[in-house]
Amino acid sequence: MRHNVPMFDAFGFLAIIPVLIIGFFFLIFFGVVGLIIFIVVKNVQKAKELGHDPFTMETELTARAIDSQLLAPENKLENRLQELDDLRARGVITVEEHAKARGEAIAAG
Repeated sequence: MRHNVPMFDAFGFLAIIPVLIIGFFFLIFFGVVGLIIFIVVKNVQKAKELGHDPFTMETELTARAIDSQLLAPENKLENRLQELDDLRARGVITVEEHAKARGEAIAAG
């Protein structure tokens, strides 16, 4: 009895294709995992070299950013006093209201 073998598969190439595909995906998978491990190790080494704890570095940087003046609004008191002066100049508030609000702004500081 003769098997129906396609002409282009006379040497059994079709049988090896699934093995090649699976091998390719394993190669890609382990390559990506290896790259991730390499990057993490290099980052940990650099953090230690710079004197930081790599496990708490993100928290340290966040705390520094929150405590820094970079994120703070520009001189709130100065802006509030300018706003009060502007309101007085336009006649929106009286001299007494201006003096009172200015004193409160300075006290709140």
